[in-house]
Amino acid sequence: MLVRFWGTRGSLPVAARAATIERKVARALVAAGGRTFADEDEALAYIAAESDFAAARTYGGATTCVEIEGGDGSFVICDMGSGLRELGVDAFARCAAGKPREFHFFLSHLHWDHIMGFPFFGPAFDPNARIVIHAGHADAEEALRRQQEEISFPVPFDGLRAAIEFRTLVPDHTYEIGGLKVRTIPQYHSHTSYAYRFEDGDKAVCFSTDAEHRVDDMDNERLFEAFFRDADLCICDTMYSLAESVTMKADWGHSSNIVAVDLCQAAGARRLALFHHEPTYSDEDIERMHRETIRFEELNRGERPKLEVLCAYDGLEVAL
Repeated sequence: MLVRFWGTRGSLPVAARAATIERKVARALVAAGGRTFADEDEALAYIAAESDFAAARTYGGATTCVEIEGGDGSFVICDMGSGLRELGVDAFARCAAGKPREFHFFLSHLHWDHIMGFPFFGPAFDPNARIVIHAGHADAEEALRRQQEEISFPVPFDGLRAAIEFRTLVPDHTYEIGGLKVRTIPQYHSHTSYAYRFEDGDKAVCFSTDAEHRVDDMDNERLFEAFFRDADLCICDTMYSLAESVTMKADWGHSSNIVAVDLCQAAGARRLALFHHEPTYSDEDIERMHRETIRFEELNRGERPKLEVLCAYDGLEVAL
């Protein structure tokens, strides 16, 4: 399996301001200490080897969209955030090279940051494409149609040319979709959110965003530990710090890096991807959370196997 991250922010898309890029360039020049480079490739190699991620790169600003390669070769896509537009551009090239024009979407929920990319998804205008939208919500079609009503968008949903169908999934049932085994469970979030587990042979990926884990509901924690059990990668909502998630942002429907580590360690998962980054966080803020999470994992591990902690960014690929 191969997991591609096309959008990793939560709530709304963000773009780097000019001043942010200027600071990154200035820091890179200072760090180089007068060193010269023969060409751009040599300079890029230096940046990759010598600099912190936040110093010369960015975690990106597109909202939630994750692609999972595996199964029968169909496109398997979690959520339709603004990152979906770029995925659609890339999909045209891969379909031209022979990849099937079949797209299976799995929606965590229907809030705008998780569906706003669909009106800009190029393959939806392809009459030779087939799109199946899977959700735990029976009103998924209503939500997607509503965001393309004339008052909000110039192209109506019925103007799309792909063959589009909607399927409502039932929690705790195992489905065979796109050559993968798929299960879903509900999560605490406004209008309910759903986590997904995808299995391809002996590999498993869990996608769990917009999920609040409450300290007074241990039954729910045990449910998620079982759902994450032995997963090769868990993509988890880590929008807030633990302090934020249990105080001023309690009941906002999101979780923390600390809770994600606890759940993944208890489940015996192999990798955790920090995900759904707070839109007000800078690259430095996200990188700091990543470092702190790695340290917490080390202190909290005990005799358990190491949990590798990744920090998702737009463009990250994880091979399993």
